[in-house]
Amino acid sequence: MVLGAAARVAIVGCRRLVCSSSHASPLLVSSQCRQMSMDAQSVSEKLRSSGLLRTQGLIGGKWIDSYDKTTIKVNNPATGEIVADVACMGVKETNDAIASSYEAFQSWSRRTAGERSRVLRRWFDLLVAHKEELGQLITLEQGKPLKEAIGEVAYGASFIEYYAEEAKRVYGDIIPPNASDRRLLVLKQPVGVVGAITPWNFPLAMITRKVGPALASGCTVVVKPSELTPLTALAAAELALQAGVPPGALNVVMGNAPEIGDALLASPQVRKITFTGSTAVGKKLMAAAAPTVKKVSLELGGNAPSIIFDDADLDVAVKGTLAAKFRNSGQTCVCANRVLVQDGIYDKFAEAFSEAVQKLEVGDGFKEGTTQGPLINDAAIQKVESFVQDAVSKGAKILLGGKKHSLGMTFYEPTVIRDVTSNMIMSKEEIFGPVAPLIRFKTEEDAIRIANDTIAGLAAYIFTNSVQRSWRVSEALEYGLVGVNEGIISTEVAPFGGVKQSGLGREGSKYGMDEYHEIKYICMGDMNRQ
Repeated sequence: MVLGAAARVAIVGCRRLVCSSSHASPLLVSSQCRQMSMDAQSVSEKLRSSGLLRTQGLIGGKWIDSYDKTTIKVNNPATGEIVADVACMGVKETNDAIASSYEAFQSWSRRTAGERSRVLRRWFDLLVAHKEELGQLITLEQGKPLKEAIGEVAYGASFIEYYAEEAKRVYGDIIPPNASDRRLLVLKQPVGVVGAITPWNFPLAMITRKVGPALASGCTVVVKPSELTPLTALAAAELALQAGVPPGALNVVMGNAPEIGDALLASPQVRKITFTGSTAVGKKLMAAAAPTVKKVSLELGGNAPSIIFDDADLDVAVKGTLAAKFRNSGQTCVCANRVLVQDGIYDKFAEAFSEAVQKLEVGDGFKEGTTQGPLINDAAIQKVESFVQDAVSKGAKILLGGKKHSLGMTFYEPTVIRDVTSNMIMSKEEIFGPVAPLIRFKTEEDAIRIANDTIAGLAAYIFTNSVQRSWRVSEALEYGLVGVNEGIISTEVAPFGGVKQSGLGREGSKYGMDEYHEIKYICMGDMNRQ
């Protein structure tokens, strides 16, 4: 832990802000930085005293350091301040976590559905009871505004509540026999040990969306959170232990991502891999899972279109697209990556949308009123800058933003760009930042063609007042999720997942349970004997 040196680290962070600021005075930026640092330091101290700021991995119900005592630093992206040093684990720790999960599976899978349900319900209650602390932890290590972070806690907890209930609703089947002396049965049984690899953009929800159905089904789990945001995962695991999740049923290892991933993929005891992240990494995991023929669930990258038709309600379209694009500063896989606007409403929408975006408040997530936090790291902001430069060089026009924010660090101005075309990188690849490209189209057929012209197929959004058009376009779009006149569509009760190269399988809803089950057919013969 390095929190004792918070003042020294804060000064370094302030220097970075001053050097990277081009619009604000050094004194003003330094003052802002000191306030951010003090807030973060205060939060860190409170979290540590609450027992939720964990820095060790969890294996077999015990908190342990890495075997070689190495650590990695977790930074606050808003200030550059070091929040904590956490254990940097690798192949040995992961193999021990797998062994622990494998042993725990023998007993956890035999518990009744009602027993597993009650444990999950207690975990849900604890997550809700500690939503403020967990929200603060998310803001501290990931950067999103505190209000949004607390919203993620509620969203993440909802999966634990939902699967606490679904645990008692896993049904088999009885098949009419093909012979009079036979009885044909179908059972659903837990797949076994699950390796769950989760991203940094939703440090809690991406874990609960996987661990909830896994534990409810009777599986045990080894979680590998992102090395950028491991603290939320560790806090959630602490609450799981308090709720009665038995030792070994939930393990958390973090640190050397390639080593941990390789160990999970190589082990024959791990029967399923579930991953949320980039399409490139998902493909590698899928290939590496082949030698042991693991079940695989992949929630990968997107290139979501938000389609605004001439007959759309302008206010609804602006509000919905704003939510779909700028939540988490554009760092979600279902963000509106391309805003397709029909000719007749293009200029009106561009003006109204730009006015709405201009009202977004950029700042540290702990500051009251902030709606846009920083990007996660330097690589993220460099990617956004390169995409914007490419678009401008090919004829796009910046209506708003288009550069790093005066706060420095990895803050980027909410940006709207018009006259974007299909030959620009931001039309083809996921931006993962607060940049909204406006693309013009003429007809419904054009909109569908442009929207589907991508290898991705996760989320899409439509804004229209025509019921008939909403049906036609929804059915024609090659996407796993479609929002009609709505920009926030994810919920625990509905299936989440993509088509094409956006992934395999579904998370959330009753369909999410199926990903953690094997189906067993039993044929019972000689049933007519007296």
